[in-house]
Amino acid sequence: MQLHNNVTEFILLGLTQDPFRRKVVFVVFLLFYLGILLGNLLIIVTIKTSRALGSPMYFFLFYLSLSDTCFCTSIAPRMIVDALSKKTTISFNECIIQVFSLHFFGCLEIFILILMANDRYVAICKPLHYTTIMNRRVCSLLVAGAWVGSCVHSLTQIFLALSLSFCGPNVIDHYFCDLQPLLKLACADTYVINLLLVPNSGAICTVSFVMLMFSYVIILHSLRNHSAEERRKALSTCISHIMVVILFFVPCIFIYTRPATTFPMDKMIAVFYTIGTPLLNPLIYTLRNAEVKNAMRNLWSKTLISYDKR
Repeated sequence: MQLHNNVTEFILLGLTQDPFRRKVVFVVFLLFYLGILLGNLLIIVTIKTSRALGSPMYFFLFYLSLSDTCFCTSIAPRMIVDALSKKTTISFNECIIQVFSLHFFGCLEIFILILMANDRYVAICKPLHYTTIMNRRVCSLLVAGAWVGSCVHSLTQIFLALSLSFCGPNVIDHYFCDLQPLLKLACADTYVINLLLVPNSGAICTVSFVMLMFSYVIILHSLRNHSAEERRKALSTCISHIMVVILFFVPCIFIYTRPATTFPMDKMIAVFYTIGTPLLNPLIYTLRNAEVKNAMRNLWSKTLISYDKR
């Protein structure tokens, strides 16, 4: 592994270099980030405080909102600050930390989405055994496994990043650090790392997406044996999940399943899965879910009552 680097910091070009557009980026993405924090933290607090949301589905939704919040926070604050900064540099160590956190929480989100699909499969296809199969201990072990798997994936990314040698250009044409733009700046031959990168990140995205879509096909196919009311409720939940899966995975597959070549559209496509999905997840899961909306109303009512008593 080559640990010697002449480059100690990188320059992030952001989404645009135009002064006016950078101000627009600052305002728009600040509002987006505040919306992400508000929406996901509201779901986290609601699930944590509501007894009505004690099922495994909401247990996994809690961790999806947590991973969304952390995933976006690893990127958005720096992007927002850089939009108004003249000096948009990031140190080598900070860049490596950003690569780790980006892939850790992004991979965690993928695994949680798989666990949510598995939960829906058991609930719809094996309803009589649901409480036995998806008990709290099993759910906790599954989430723990997701954290461990995400850590292994992220450490692999760090190992690949640290094996690169940087001795010349240090300008990253992106708004965050990732292996693809870093590979473009490396001095040494990156052929082997390219070969390792696609199976690592690309395979996780593609295989997970195929698994998820296949599982939802099985779930939707099994609904024909259920009553009209059960079909309506299950369809509402599954459609929400499918929307999230498509919005998150399609951009990820486009970015990570090809060799380290960059296109002008990459930055805008990356916005979909780094900002767009964390912003839309709370809307998709709350607007289409009566139980979550009722729990939020109850939480709001309790908050107002406790405030009035003061």
